[in-house]
Amino acid sequence: MKNKDHFLKGLLNRRMLICIFTGFSSGLPLYILISLLPAWLKSEGVSLKEIGLFALIGLPFTWKFIWAPLFDRFSPPLGRRRGWLIMTQIGLLATLPLFGLFHPQLDIAAIAYCCVLVAFLSASQDVVLDAYRRELLPDAELGLGNAVHVNAYKIASLVPGSLSLILADHLAWSSVFGITALFMLPGLIMTLCISEPLLKNSAPKTLRAAVVEPFQEFIKRNGLKSALTVLLFIFLYKLGDSMATALATPFYLEMGFSKTEIGLVAKNAGLWPSVIGGMLGGVWMVRLGINRALWLFGAVQMIAILGFAWLAVVGHSLAWLALVIGLEAIGVGLGTAAFVAYIAQTTNPLYTATQFALFTSLAAVPRTFANAATGYLVEYFGWMHFFILCFFLAIPGMLLLLKVAPWHED
Repeated sequence: MKNKDHFLKGLLNRRMLICIFTGFSSGLPLYILISLLPAWLKSEGVSLKEIGLFALIGLPFTWKFIWAPLFDRFSPPLGRRRGWLIMTQIGLLATLPLFGLFHPQLDIAAIAYCCVLVAFLSASQDVVLDAYRRELLPDAELGLGNAVHVNAYKIASLVPGSLSLILADHLAWSSVFGITALFMLPGLIMTLCISEPLLKNSAPKTLRAAVVEPFQEFIKRNGLKSALTVLLFIFLYKLGDSMATALATPFYLEMGFSKTEIGLVAKNAGLWPSVIGGMLGGVWMVRLGINRALWLFGAVQMIAILGFAWLAVVGHSLAWLALVIGLEAIGVGLGTAAFVAYIAQTTNPLYTATQFALFTSLAAVPRTFANAATGYLVEYFGWMHFFILCFFLAIPGMLLLLKVAPWHED
């Protein structure tokens, strides 16, 4: 009973509410790029190969650790975290509607440039949100807080992946992108309402300290061999499911589902499993610990990949589409929650922005480079064999858990 009361007290506090907003604000622009944008390009006749190459616009997510030290070192007006957040969020609010001004067949280069700008602003926002959340949450709430963040992140996907697709069947794409961009407003309002986190230690005094010391501290704390193993694990853990979901919307469209069907099923079969799974994940992570959660949630994450392979065999079936989307929402949501909690746990609060950015940048590498090849892999293997390949690519990351997160050491 005491544990239950402790959990409810942890869940129903202001910090968890803030984590909802950080997750939603972080997820929305990314899912516009990886969900709404491919659907738009596909519906306008752009080839799968070209759509797959658009994954390269995610390069800012893999290189954000380069400019992350600036966010640790310098404090704009309104504070070191709030000031940078307001600038990136206003930038996203102004930039996202620009997609509606272009035509995919005529302005593909301009669309690519716009994507890079959105990705840069989104990656920068992520750096500051991750740093703020790490400084906000006490160690005892890292697992639960990051589970809340990740599930709000997943819920944000329902705007570009569901609502926007439904709107696209009834409105011009310019209106769709304009309406979708307005969902950045809750995050901006949150930033205006929150206060700066209280620092136990001062920010880096020089830019050199902000750049060099985070890397030195990480290697010194773990040892070179263990540090490299941790980095390899971060690279591989999400590789399989990241590739499997890279072309999810074009896959659904090619299976014969309409945009409205995808939107409605994603809303009903994706939202509730994600929310319920996220709540259960938060409870389980408190009781299991982050290490065991990485094992169990990672296994569910792998099974979700096989759901896509089965849908490729079944074809147009709303029931199977609902099951696949629901399983993906649970599996990937749980796996990501444990993964982000692990990254937060590995980060030293002294160098929050830079170390968190380094780890999440490494995790984003597969989404950028490997996903760029997914269109070619699908054309070569076909959908079913492509998803089976993704399943096997998830195994190395699971095996590394033996080294970085042993079952009995939590």
